[in-house]
Amino acid sequence: MIHGKAETSAQLNHPVPVFSVLLSSTPRGARLARLLAESQLRHWGLPSDPGRLLVAELAANATSHGRVAGRDFRLTLRLTRDVLRIEVADTRRERLPVLQRPDRDSESGRGLLLVDALADRWGVTEGLYPRKTVWAELRCTRPEPVPSGSGDAGCLPQGT
Repeated sequence: MIHGKAETSAQLNHPVPVFSVLLSSTPRGARLARLLAESQLRHWGLPSDPGRLLVAELAANATSHGRVAGRDFRLTLRLTRDVLRIEVADTRRERLPVLQRPDRDSESGRGLLLVDALADRWGVTEGLYPRKTVWAELRCTRPEPVPSGSGDAGCLPQGT
């Protein structure tokens, strides 16, 4: 029992880093989400890709498919021990994302294929009406300090 209390105490001393921001459901808001995520990942000592690419796609989806005039979307990044979780919440719960393979000649519809390829896991969580959150997770290893400044493991999808 003492061991369990020590773990709880240790967990309280090491909070989970979280970054969360509310942004306008516009192309400008999606671009800002990508830029802010890139800055936050660097602040946490992680490489920007593929996390930046996942944020860009999820934010673009929120502003094009999840947009409701006058309502914003929320970007949240959580870094636990070895997982970066990216969440984008919007207010169009009736429009859940569906992974599909578009026709060869289609000019759009490949975003979730990118998310599926880059993320270790992804999915959708329905919140209080009318909210939904599309999330993606990446397994991460924090880079060890390297005097030469070269190389880092970063957040990479499994199998790369």
